[in-house]
Amino acid sequence: MTAFLQQLPALIGVVVGALGSYLAIVRSDGARFRRETAARWEERRLSVYGEYARALKRSVNLTYRVASHLGNDPHPHPLSPALAEPLLAEATDGRDPAGEALIMLGSREVVERARVWVTTVMDMERFMREGTHDPQAWQALLERQRAGREGYYAAVREDLALPPGHPARWPTGPVSGA
Repeated sequence: MTAFLQQLPALIGVVVGALGSYLAIVRSDGARFRRETAARWEERRLSVYGEYARALKRSVNLTYRVASHLGNDPHPHPLSPALAEPLLAEATDGRDPAGEALIMLGSREVVERARVWVTTVMDMERFMREGTHDPQAWQALLERQRAGREGYYAAVREDLALPPGHPARWPTGPVSGA
């Protein structure tokens, strides 16, 4: 019995060490699982955010082209409202599922900024469908759309903890210098 008592501290040490190792591994695996899960959801949100932006830009580009046909925009490839209508319907149909995915996975701020942007795009579509010829009003809509897009991208970058990005305000006049 004394031999057992002499080895008892070593046996207790082995048991405590094994238990400690087990707990450390379980905790480490749990932390790794949470990190991997967060990374997967972040990738999915980035994908949804990008798809929504592409869907809106399809509509925006079509309105630019129709506005050019109406004399409101300098877009180099004008498109008549009659030819644009089925393309706009297709773009809107693509926008709806992207919007639903955005609502499901997006942060509140991103969804709110998306709402501001899409509301302006719908105003641009209405302007175009009414056949309005008013270049100043069109320019005001363009500025609202650009601000809406910029706000959306800023909210996306903040949600995904990305660094600040480019404001996407490209010069539209001739480039000077060189």
